[in-house]
Amino acid sequence: MYFLGIDSGTQSSKAIVLDLETGKILASAHSTYDLIEGLPPGHLEQDPQFWLDAVDACVRQCLEQIGHDKAKIAGIGVSGQQHGLVALGADDKPVRAAKLWCDTSTQAQCAEIAHHFGGQPGVIALAGNAMLPGYTIPKLLWLKQNEPDNFAKTKTILLPHDYINFWLTGVKRMEYGDASGMGILHVNTRQWAYEICDFIDPRVREMLPPLGSSKSMHGTIRKDLAVKWGLNFDVVVSAGGGDNMMGAIGTGNIKPGVVTASFGTSGTLYGVADSPVVDGQGEVAAFCDSTDQWLPLVCTMNVTVVTEQVREMFRWDLRQLEAAVKSAPAGADGVMFLPYLNGERTPNLPNGTGVIHGLRPTNMAPTNIARAAVEGATLGLAYGLKRFRDLGMNPTEIRLTGGGSKSSVWRQIAADCFNAEVVTLNTSEGAALGGAIQAAYVHGNQTGKVTYDQLCAKLVTLDESTRCRPNAERAELYAAQLEKQMELTGRLNQTGWL
Repeated sequence: MYFLGIDSGTQSSKAIVLDLETGKILASAHSTYDLIEGLPPGHLEQDPQFWLDAVDACVRQCLEQIGHDKAKIAGIGVSGQQHGLVALGADDKPVRAAKLWCDTSTQAQCAEIAHHFGGQPGVIALAGNAMLPGYTIPKLLWLKQNEPDNFAKTKTILLPHDYINFWLTGVKRMEYGDASGMGILHVNTRQWAYEICDFIDPRVREMLPPLGSSKSMHGTIRKDLAVKWGLNFDVVVSAGGGDNMMGAIGTGNIKPGVVTASFGTSGTLYGVADSPVVDGQGEVAAFCDSTDQWLPLVCTMNVTVVTEQVREMFRWDLRQLEAAVKSAPAGADGVMFLPYLNGERTPNLPNGTGVIHGLRPTNMAPTNIARAAVEGATLGLAYGLKRFRDLGMNPTEIRLTGGGSKSSVWRQIAADCFNAEVVTLNTSEGAALGGAIQAAYVHGNQTGKVTYDQLCAKLVTLDESTRCRPNAERAELYAAQLEKQMELTGRLNQTGWL
């Protein structure tokens, strides 16, 4: 029995075919796309049709790779980029391009919402999370205020993975995990915070599709799509989830004690909790996960985007970048890189910029700048891990995913910055694997009883050759450097220079 896992991201979509019996990934494919060009600064948008075309291309490639065995496909699970606003009209087509998670154009709307409810503490009391520019609901207020005609046309709002599920099944539905990143789901009760919805507009209640358990089936594949792909009509589509929620499943992060760190274009750090973890400071996002538990999460917007800029600046390939970082000492001879090239979410600096600090004639070298870029990006996530520990989460192991985790020197820097053991997995496609596992869970529970523990124990395997243990001396150095990085960030922000 085979299961399709789909991961629809900001830059590309990926798909895999998982053999449930052997645990092997039998086929994989990816398809890339771009952001819409020419928009004002802070506006990041995509045409949702990009995602559908890419998913179709990926699925077709995968099915071609397995040939006649495609008849064994029993289920599909979809992971999608979080927070994006897909506004559908009466014809169920998008009224405009989707505003994405990395869109920071809604600062004024966030401030307006927070002010109405007595500041961020008031919003946290209503929904468990502060109101941040990346979230979905301030995008809807932006639409109302800036494009009233499109707002008037909007009948339904969906998140990116919900829109792909709708295309796959014809069913509109939301699940707790991805919905908790909208800014209007009370994470403690898993119910809509209608006070915030009504402040945006009384019509918002009508725009929300049914909400339910992440463990439930979303629907079955549309017959015309099954015919097009040559699949059976009874292929199930699971609830799916946000990329972080599905990445948690795909990395075996399904019970307290494990934390996943994703080193992609942006960075995330998250761990499953069996009760809500609400941060009164609003720095740790109090999300729900996609197994009906909770997923406290920290997001930074600048990880490999920083190292890629450095690599391009010095015209290095990846191997040369790795060698440069490795040749520089821990602490980069005093060079610090505040990595806020795209603004930042943690700390909340939507207009933030990058800063290279501490340059002297004796340390102004490409190798130190490269090392400082890696250290700065990693310490941004280390700050999130410190907040986890402040809130009572003490991980025994950190599982790394994303492009940055492929670097051996970066893995050791992560172990030292986190002061914890780190390890990668045997597949880099954690979110797509999570989608396939969730589909297997839903299919298996139609006729019997299957647990995520059983599935992940069989299907999620660690690459022990990548395990790194922290060096005590370097861990102490990086703990001090983290304090300096956050102090410098605070000072520059207060003076308006960041």
